[in-house]
This record gives sequence, C-alpha cells and structure tokens, in this order.
Amino acid sequence: MASFICSILLITYIIYTTSSASALTSTSTAFRPKALVLTVSKDPSTLQYTTKLIQRTPPVPVLLTLDLSTPISWVLCGNRYVSTTYRPASCGSPPCILANTERCRTCGPTPFKPGCNKNTCRTLSLNNPFTNVSPRRGGELATDVIRINSTDGSNPGQLVTMPNNLFVCAPMSLLQGLAKGVSGVAGLGNSKTSLPSQLSSSFRLPRKFALCLSPLRENGVVFIGDGPYNFFPGVDATTLLSYTPIIANSARPNNFFIGVQGIKVGNKNVTLNNFLLSINRRGNGGTMLSVNHPYTLLQSSIYKAVTAAFDGQLRNSSFPAKRVPPVKPFTLCYDPTSLSYTRIGPVVPDIDLVLQSEKVFWRIAATNSMVRASDNAYCLGILDGGKNPRTSILIGGFQIEDNLLQFDLAKSRLGFSSSLIYDRLRCSFFNFTSNAL
Repeated sequence: MASFICSILLITYIIYTTSSASALTSTSTAFRPKALVLTVSKDPSTLQYTTKLIQRTPPVPVLLTLDLSTPISWVLCGNRYVSTTYRPASCGSPPCILANTERCRTCGPTPFKPGCNKNTCRTLSLNNPFTNVSPRRGGELATDVIRINSTDGSNPGQLVTMPNNLFVCAPMSLLQGLAKGVSGVAGLGNSKTSLPSQLSSSFRLPRKFALCLSPLRENGVVFIGDGPYNFFPGVDATTLLSYTPIIANSARPNNFFIGVQGIKVGNKNVTLNNFLLSINRRGNGGTMLSVNHPYTLLQSSIYKAVTAAFDGQLRNSSFPAKRVPPVKPFTLCYDPTSLSYTRIGPVVPDIDLVLQSEKVFWRIAATNSMVRASDNAYCLGILDGGKNPRTSILIGGFQIEDNLLQFDLAKSRLGFSSSLIYDRLRCSFFNFTSNAL
C-alpha cells in the first residue's frame, strides 16, 4: 500500500513538473533528449568528485559534490540565493510526502525567502556525508529551475530545462569539509528524489544513470538515462558491462550495496570470514559503493588476509618487489624501481571481487590498485577500515576511476566494466565539446 501511494505521489509530481516545463522551454518544446550528461572533476585537495548544475532564474552555475548515498540534493541557501523561480514546498504537498518530510514549520513573515518560509516542510535527514554532520533544524524543501546538457551518447547537446527540481536548502555550517567553491551535494542515492531519478522522470528517460570517474586533471562524466556511452567514435562502452544485483539494505535504503561472495588475489582464493560479507539484521556488513571515500576500506581481518596474499605473491615472484617504508595513509608500499610495468601500470597481482558466481567478478587491476604515493613509493591503495566498521567492504573512488558503472534503478542491478584501460579507453575520452547550435 505504501509503495502504491508513493507511486501515485511520484506521478502527481511528474505531471506537475512536465506541465510546468512547457512555459520554460518554449524554444525547445519539440526536443526530447535521449539522455543527459554532466561533467565531473576531481578536487586535488579533498579528492572529492564535483559537477556543475545551472540553477535558478537568472541562471547561476552551482558547483556540487557527488555522493552515492544522499537521497536528495542539497544546496546552500540564504541571502546570496536569489531566484525568481524558487518555491518552498507547502506542508502536505506531494513533494513533501514524496520526500518523506512531514515536519511543518512556520518560519518568517517574508514569502519566498530561500530557507525559511511559512507553512513549509522541512527535512531532518539533511546530512553532510563527509563530516556526518546534520543541522539540528534540518532544511527547507523547495523547488527551482535547473538546466542540463542533453547528449546523444557521443557528446553534449543543447541545454534542457527542468522547472521544478526538488532539493533541500542547507545552512552555511553544512559546507564544512566540502571542496573549495562547492555549494552543496548532488544526491545520487538510491531514491525517487535523487537527482538522476527526478531527471529521468521529468524527461521520461529510463531510470538509469552511469558514472565514469577520472583521475586528477581529467574530466569524468555522469550520464542520466540509457546508453550508448561512446568514449571513442563507434565504441559503445555498454558492450563492456557485466551485471550484478543491487542488494537491498532496509537499514540503509539509499545506499548501493552489491553481493561480494569472495576475493581472489592473483586468481587465488583468499580465506575470509564469510559472515562479514553478508548484511546482518542491523544493516551492517556487506559491500557498498562510495565516492566520498578516496580509497577502498576493508574490515581489518579482510584487509590483513588480502594484503598478506598480495604481498606474498609480489615478493615471491620471479622478480620480487622491494618493500619501502609506508607513506600515509597507505601501509603496503614498494620501491618503484623494483617493479615491472605494462600499459595498465605496475605488474602486480589482480584483485578480483567475486560476485554471484565464479564467472562474474569485478577486477581491480594495477591502475586501480596501485597509487604513486611519492617518487620512491608505489603503494596499495586499499586501507584498513577497522575491526568493527559498519560496512565490511567499502569500494572507494580510486578503485572506481576509469571503470564504467551503470546504476539501473528500475531493475535494481549494477553494470560494471572493470578498467576501461584494458580496451584502450578512458572516462576522459568522452567528447565534452558541445555539438549544440
């Protein structure tokens, strides 16, 4: 019954959104995008991944940090937020119920003052995913215009407009810990109010989004909608995808979990405590994807088993690698001159995350496992997550770079490519030069 009501509310909100769109897209009413695209950059100081949205009237570029657990985007509001199309969500309205924000608040006498209005709903689930700080009073739920590039899968096209993008107004205090110049968080969580879900619904696109992150000084990309994802003329990267179910976690419904059944290092099984690989009744354990952690974190016993296998194979090979002192935050580091190299990176054992069967695995190759931590050290970019972390395996941003990930929200499955570099592709190869007139 609850899911039926939620679906009705979503349909009501979509009708409201799409009917308003005609007034704001008079120059492109006949144009229906095949997909949408956002450019992603990596901040060198925080290692966060950021993107820009064009929001408000008159339009303003807004820099946001990506997060795969945030269910609804939030943006700094206040005296500097000026927009004639800003609308707070009235108490009891479909947007408020859809976002599960039933708290109603009368704030100030001035109507349409971003962040504080009469009879508007507020959400207490507002959170900074990097500091885990939440403002005591939550934030006002509101809508405003956003503009985003369409794409044919090969390069960006003309801008399209979503007139009623639902988001939360955040206070200045919530920006602590975010990259310089960032005004909030782009919510890519597993929810109907996430940025990809809203855009898919508004433009009647498949409820999918794809993430392809790039290293520093290169551009990555987020696609909203289905492929093709052409990183090179005539090469659709969707053909490289394998698939695994997205695992439901009732305690953490907005996060993306996958079912890792085991780990191999250099094609050899690593002995693990299989209990840790499952999600328990409290929602702890299992394997989660996270771009707000720079590197993969493993529960201590898993970390010790994986690193012991990795180091043992590397140092007992025909050309044994030489250990060097650790370089924080890493503990397992090697002399670069003692390693051999290919176009994929240093010659080291592959780390395979075994999924629903032995034949389905996500390979972490050298380009995603080894970090050049200094002139004198190549380090394994996997960290000890502690004895009792909430998540046993947390796959971080570095391990995701130059891997294409497709989140199929409708089918609850993840498409993954492993490293595109195997096929002489990179996420930055997408043609970011617009073909719009």
